[in-house]
Amino acid sequence: MRAALLVLNAGSSSLKFQVFEACEEGPAPDEDRPRRVFRGLFEGLGGSPHLVIRDRDGLIVAEDSPAARRGRYGHEDALLAVAEWLRGHRGGYRLAAVGHRVVHGGRAHTAPVRVDDAVLDALDRLVPLAPLHQPHNLEPIRIVRRQFPDLPQVACFDTAFHHAQPEIAQLFAVPREMTEQGVRRYGFHGLSYAYIASILGDYASELAAGRVVAAHLGNGASLCALRAGRSVATTMGFSALDGLPMGTRCGSLDAGVVFYMLREMGLTPDAAERLLYTRSGLLGISGVSNDMRALRARAGADPDARMAIDLFIYRIGREIGSMVAALGGIDAIVFTGGIGENDAATRAEVLRAAAWAGFSLDEAANAGGGPLVTRGPGPSAWVIPTDEEAMIARDTRAVLAAMRQPVL
Repeated sequence: MRAALLVLNAGSSSLKFQVFEACEEGPAPDEDRPRRVFRGLFEGLGGSPHLVIRDRDGLIVAEDSPAARRGRYGHEDALLAVAEWLRGHRGGYRLAAVGHRVVHGGRAHTAPVRVDDAVLDALDRLVPLAPLHQPHNLEPIRIVRRQFPDLPQVACFDTAFHHAQPEIAQLFAVPREMTEQGVRRYGFHGLSYAYIASILGDYASELAAGRVVAAHLGNGASLCALRAGRSVATTMGFSALDGLPMGTRCGSLDAGVVFYMLREMGLTPDAAERLLYTRSGLLGISGVSNDMRALRARAGADPDARMAIDLFIYRIGREIGSMVAALGGIDAIVFTGGIGENDAATRAEVLRAAAWAGFSLDEAANAGGGPLVTRGPGPSAWVIPTDEEAMIARDTRAVLAAMRQPVL
């Protein structure tokens, strides 16, 4: 039975996973990138579950809508079903380790870490900093500890990549005691940016040492200024609510608006938090959808849908300016994430808004998905698919190898 590394990325009603080959004797010295075997998605957890598993070529190898047991089919049922399927698939795979995406690592966890009781307790205390994500990230860790107590688990953090930023980029202008209590800019989407930084040289050798603005654009959206592959500045801050407007999140907001919501609108803190996280952004402005595809389909006839798109583009353009200022110039921009990789119209509008920096859009290349979507002597623009799961697999393997754990 072959050993496998399972990577999990859990949401409130979904479980995304990928399976990578694990080598008992350890990876070859030149094999830095784990080999993916399967990727899958369990949707509708808690309601009508549906599972799809694809092989490395994207072909569907399993699809199921399992019946709920005990009246409810949740994340624990889904994880057990995935493990059972792996054991039974063509000779079988046994789980050797599990890597998890965890949105917030706080001040203490600035690199991937093997999970134990103390780590889990510390991460649980960070839930208020990422209320939409952290609880769902931690639940699969608890499930694995219950069901497979001897299985090594590694937590990989979206905040860790930004920890090396200069202190000045991490500070808010608040009393020092607040900073010492953890009120600072953490930044997010770090696993995505770490992956992009690791492969820039594969696209153009000069990018690896250059000044690059990476744009992770999706339902969650942010920008990161990279100098020689290291994070210099990013648009998200203390929480994943900050920066660009997103699918349902407001992005940067005057703190006075929150006081107004509490005092004048009579909202409780919990209600205000829900409004800013789940009813704002593209959904709040358009009134119809947080999905860019739906908004573009309606934009010709619906001015509110068009306004949502325009604000998204406008704010990206403004924040590109701030990233360029932090870098002292720009050599390239990289589009990634669901919108960045797939929405040619958004890329075109962003690049036209950034023409002041010297970008010259190649319309045909952009329509074809790139990877290079500009022409001429100015800074370049690229479409590079991100792969957070591959980054988690790589980091998990490295953590266990450093601990001389004989499974990867």
